[in-house]
Amino acid sequence: DVAVDQYWISEKLDGVRGRWDGHRLVTRNGYPIRAPSWFTQGWPAKPMDGELWIGRGRFDEISALVRSAESSAADWRSVRFMVFDLPAHAGTFSARVADMVALDQLALATLNAVPQYRLADEAALRRELQRVTALGGEGLMLHHQDALYRTGRSAALLKFKDHDDAEAWVVGYTAGQGKYTGLVGALIVADEQGRRFRLGSGLSDAERAAPPA
Repeated sequence: DVAVDQYWISEKLDGVRGRWDGHRLVTRNGYPIRAPSWFTQGWPAKPMDGELWIGRGRFDEISALVRSAESSAADWRSVRFMVFDLPAHAGTFSARVADMVALDQLALATLNAVPQYRLADEAALRRELQRVTALGGEGLMLHHQDALYRTGRSAALLKFKDHDDAEAWVVGYTAGQGKYTGLVGALIVADEQGRRFRLGSGLSDAERAAPPA
């Protein structure tokens, strides 16, 4: 129930959220990302929000790389920081899109703007969702053309996917029982509202035996 022609459309990339503060690369929670020094060489000294991304369907690879304390420089050769917003920019999203497009003119292998484009109506939007998901993409993002930058959720920034999902943070583990005795039983997670609950499925035996800290 939105006027699609008033929004910029982009693919929702399945990468790891990152922020460049003008000098260093950090997670959205402010933890430093241990990228090699050459990775950010030549980046502009202005804040940028983006996704560390390798390609569609490769979230596990980039997630493991960002978490690793022992990654090699070679591991980062296929990674790009895909910029989707400019936190310090005072203009509308349309104005920010113009400035993000200029990032591609720097011709840096590690830094690109997420392509932003227009669609005429809901029918075109649904066709685009089908096209992106058929290629292995996660979905689409809609960002209102007149929106100013703001942190957190906003009615001006919408996800469009063929299924619902939500994000939560792992805050602990439970001990396994039965065939999982001595292993992780379930993840204890907290969502954005602070609610805690358990997730017990989707873990491999290797993950149950040696979970991250």
